[in-house]
Amino acid sequence: MGKNSCRLCGTQRPASATLPSVDEPGIVQGRRIGLSELEQIRQGMRAHPDWSRYCLSRHLATLWNWRNPAGQLKDMAARTLLLKLEQRGWIVLPPRRLVPPNRMRSKPVPAVGLPVPESPLTQPLSALLPLTLTEVSRPGANQRDLFEALLHQHHYLSHRSWVGENLQYLVRDRQGRAVACVLFGAAAWQCADRDRYVGWDAPTRSQRLHLLTNNTRFLIPAWVQVPHLASHVLSRIAQGLSDHWQAKYGHPIYLLETFVERERFEGACYRAANWVRVGQTQGRTRQDRPDGKHRQVPIKDVYLRPLHPQFRELLRGTRSTPRP
Repeated sequence: MGKNSCRLCGTQRPASATLPSVDEPGIVQGRRIGLSELEQIRQGMRAHPDWSRYCLSRHLATLWNWRNPAGQLKDMAARTLLLKLEQRGWIVLPPRRLVPPNRMRSKPVPAVGLPVPESPLTQPLSALLPLTLTEVSRPGANQRDLFEALLHQHHYLSHRSWVGENLQYLVRDRQGRAVACVLFGAAAWQCADRDRYVGWDAPTRSQRLHLLTNNTRFLIPAWVQVPHLASHVLSRIAQGLSDHWQAKYGHPIYLLETFVERERFEGACYRAANWVRVGQTQGRTRQDRPDGKHRQVPIKDVYLRPLHPQFRELLRGTRSTPRP
């Protein structure tokens, strides 16, 4: 194997191009990047010309001790930072060894026989209580296949996979019947109305966005027709979500967000559970192109649910984090 081939991937790396200098430091992927940080990255690339992008991102995360509060290495965040630096012309990464697979398409659908009742469940909420909320996000968790199958087969957006920090709740009634699925994941990178409501600037948001989470999926199957069930589930989850997040990822959550497609839903269950509508999206996605062209998507109402009285100060970093 040649000197410029990766020991892990085996492909050749081209000679480095001439790189521009950086006059001013800036915030990239939540970190301040200046001349010294860039030189660290470039030295690592010069010392190990055979390394793949995977090797470089693991090395960078280890070098900077870049970990989440639970101690897990943030190598994917380091990978994203490297890609952004390359886009700005500050480094030249080795070529991709493999095209990343589309996990949404390749992940098999759980083979779970879903117990669909012959008639709708129309009992009053009081007849279903107490509900059992089970967090099933950890690999191998009991009932996780049922959670995934319900979302995939019965949510209007379907579902196959997720990335990053997340919590998944399967809700059962007093008789053990599955009546709801709720998924929380990564918050939107930017949302003008939300950011205005919080009152933070872009650098602060990039550093503290992990203290928010987005309700990306909420399913009550069509055969479950119980008034007030949705708002009750949302209220129950809000009571314990931050503690669950702290236990799994080592940091709390201070604010919940969700985006409700206004042509499909009224958002009444969120309002009944003390969520606040603060605005609407612009009908764009994170895949918008640099030339200004963007893909039109449905406009959604933006709802937020604070989990702490001083959530703004905590998100802005002007108040110290309370002890768990």
